[in-house]
Amino acid sequence: MWSFPNIEPVSRRTSMAWLIHLGGPGLVLLGLADNAGILPGSMDFLTILLAAHRRDLWFYYSIMATVGAVMGGYLTYRVALKGGKATLNKKFSQRAVDKVYAEFERWGFGAIAIPAMFPPPFPMVLVLLAAGAMQYPTRKFLAALVVGRCIRYTILGYLGAHYGRHIVNFFARYYWPVLITLVAFSVMGGLYGLYRYRRRPKPNSPEAAPPTVQPRQAA
Repeated sequence: MWSFPNIEPVSRRTSMAWLIHLGGPGLVLLGLADNAGILPGSMDFLTILLAAHRRDLWFYYSIMATVGAVMGGYLTYRVALKGGKATLNKKFSQRAVDKVYAEFERWGFGAIAIPAMFPPPFPMVLVLLAAGAMQYPTRKFLAALVVGRCIRYTILGYLGAHYGRHIVNFFARYYWPVLITLVAFSVMGGLYGLYRYRRRPKPNSPEAAPPTVQPRQAA
């Protein structure tokens, strides 16, 4: 079997050592923290690391990573699902909510599946919360999330199995700078979203009201 000498140094210098020893079940557990934004990018790293260590099990690790990510995403979706559209009505006008809901209903599958393929720092949590708050059907939500995450982790597992030595060597050398960079981008994205939210027109403000057309004066 192909040996992978760098896995132990990486394990010792990260907080995911025990998850590495758990293997596939560790990916499922990590899916909860990853979707909560606690350890951004950790699922990608662990999937590549495990697939590189056991190339014959790369597809198994891809499936387990998908299961963990879908479970974590579903829990986030359920949190917002309980509030429903009423949660958005408290912050936005009814007209704006109806418009966004109609667009999400029309493009909902792609609006979930495509972002699910993106790596951090893409704010996937916002997509999950929006799907729940808008009462997007659970079966369609799960189907879209499974498709997106399965494609993402299958690609990562394959890359880990075939190019894992170089990838893990890079992470072993630059793990903390990369992690800090991802966290920094996530924080900046969150601050920018908060800035845009606070600057949006209030539902009853003049800026939010549609422009009025003055009638023409008769000649």
